[in-house]
Amino acid sequence: MPGMWFEEFEVGRTYEHAITRTVTEMDNMMFSCLTMNPQPLHIDRHFAEQSEFGQPLMNSLFTLGLMIGISVNDLTLGTTIANLGMTDVTFPAPLFQGDTIRVSSEVKSVRASKSRPDAGVVEFVHRAYKQDDTLVAQCTRQAFMRKRP
Repeated sequence: MPGMWFEEFEVGRTYEHAITRTVTEMDNMMFSCLTMNPQPLHIDRHFAEQSEFGQPLMNSLFTLGLMIGISVNDLTLGTTIANLGMTDVTFPAPLFQGDTIRVSSEVKSVRASKSRPDAGVVEFVHRAYKQDDTLVAQCTRQAFMRKRP
């Protein structure tokens, strides 16, 4: 499994994830429909064309999920116990259909679990950028990680 063990994380280290992803109209429509979000800024092109953006915006929760998902293969695949939470979630610039994102993850803190000797908490700052290097999403995430067996 490619995920990292708790002991492998170093505060201040940043990982540039190799996977990039172009987001599509289908992504936006399917995610919005699956999550029962009828916001016309996401699912009605004609409505969105009349907005200040002039086109549909990608659903922000899709963007958040994609940003974290891109990090999984490099950092937590098979070695995470659970997500403990996300804070400081921001979307400083819009993401549109046809944009391509890349993601970096910085290790903000690590601490051994007080209740579980086989685990620890790693705090990441995930950042997503579109093709012109504009920051489109950021969050701090706390992950409960397994220690090496």
